[in-house]
Amino acid sequence: MARKDDDEKVTVVDQGVYPVPDIPIKDLLDAIPAHCFKRSAFRSGLYIAWDLFVIVCLYKATVYANTFVDPAVISLPHPYLYTALSVSLWALYGFWAGLFATGLWVIGHECGHQAFSESKTVNNTVGWFLHSALGVPYHSWRVSHAKHHASTGHMTQDQVFVPTTRSGLGLPPLDPAREDLLGSRVTEEVKKEMWEALGDSPIGAILTPASYLLGGWWTYILMNASGQPKYPKGTSHFNPNSPMFMPHHYNQVIMSTIGILIWLGCIAASIYYKGFLEVFRTYLVPYLWVNHWLVLITFLQHTDPLLPHYRAPEFTFARGALATLDRNLLGDLGSVMAWIGSHATNGISETHVLHHVCSKIPHYNAWEASTALKKRLASAGIPTDGAPGGWAEVHRVFKECKFVEDEGDVVFFKNAYGLAQMKPAMPESTASDSGVEVDKEN
Repeated sequence: MARKDDDEKVTVVDQGVYPVPDIPIKDLLDAIPAHCFKRSAFRSGLYIAWDLFVIVCLYKATVYANTFVDPAVISLPHPYLYTALSVSLWALYGFWAGLFATGLWVIGHECGHQAFSESKTVNNTVGWFLHSALGVPYHSWRVSHAKHHASTGHMTQDQVFVPTTRSGLGLPPLDPAREDLLGSRVTEEVKKEMWEALGDSPIGAILTPASYLLGGWWTYILMNASGQPKYPKGTSHFNPNSPMFMPHHYNQVIMSTIGILIWLGCIAASIYYKGFLEVFRTYLVPYLWVNHWLVLITFLQHTDPLLPHYRAPEFTFARGALATLDRNLLGDLGSVMAWIGSHATNGISETHVLHHVCSKIPHYNAWEASTALKKRLASAGIPTDGAPGGWAEVHRVFKECKFVEDEGDVVFFKNAYGLAQMKPAMPESTASDSGVEVDKEN
């Protein structure tokens, strides 16, 4: 809650307190039932079959319904209404097919974490096919994503959703006489200066998140947009010599790129034989929705005024793993839509904290594992749940998360007035990373 002190020239915020965790990762893993760690290629494969079955049914139902959009079948007051109705039917198909195709993307993502089966060969084979079919360079992204998991919330090691700093935005240096480092106290003069530099117009507050959701995935893959700023400008997942890769990743990056070239070739051939309109409404629209959901889900998992980011002196794997939030995807539209959103996307948004604690737990075991883990975290006062995931939440987070300070080893986002909702409470003891499992292949 913000308030003004007596002279009405200073705004003071009653900040929440984030208890910086001091929990060894082994303790978190021990809180999860042992059977949750078991992986089954057969059971995982059933989810691929189910997602594909739903998408095919959606397609068949849309084609069938579209046969009724005909003057010989129904009478509409204007000829253009037939076109509008047909477009609406295919738009609905694109939305729902894209949501379930995101579930397929999630299973491919689990392959990259070796959570699909006990076999690394099976994991990487299935993952390459699934991700290539959805326009994802499988191994290239798998490698950078593994680094993200190893350094989640680390200001100089995390791979994506790295906060922009005050100096990175070209803002004037912090003036302790006019504003607090933690963002609890800001003069009206500074608020005005900040808003003039960072404030969003009503149109900009809508268009900026929209462009991010539509093009964010490919700008990140192609040129590291919103990625780790220490990488050279234009760093790409398609360049095997990119600094995000090691020499032994070279052939894997090439294989990933081959998958994308095959994917592009299949799209081109389909357009040639079926026509652009058919390919656009059947595949490309759902594909755009997949990219949209991918960015929306991952952005909201890692970006919020409630979440800390760490610099090296205070970073541990456990702290990074817990610097994320679970959200009910589509939960802002009601409980039914929340269930559909979590079912269609295989719970990727609802069990994300657990996923960072142990990424090898398959999604069908993640629900039980997440419940057990949250009981342990609740006893330590660690927040795990954010507001439901949706467009309104993206808009809010974009407005509230503008930058972090250049100083401080535990930092929280400040808004366009230079105010922060949270401040850290440091533990007395030193955290331990004992029990961390390292994937040597990456």
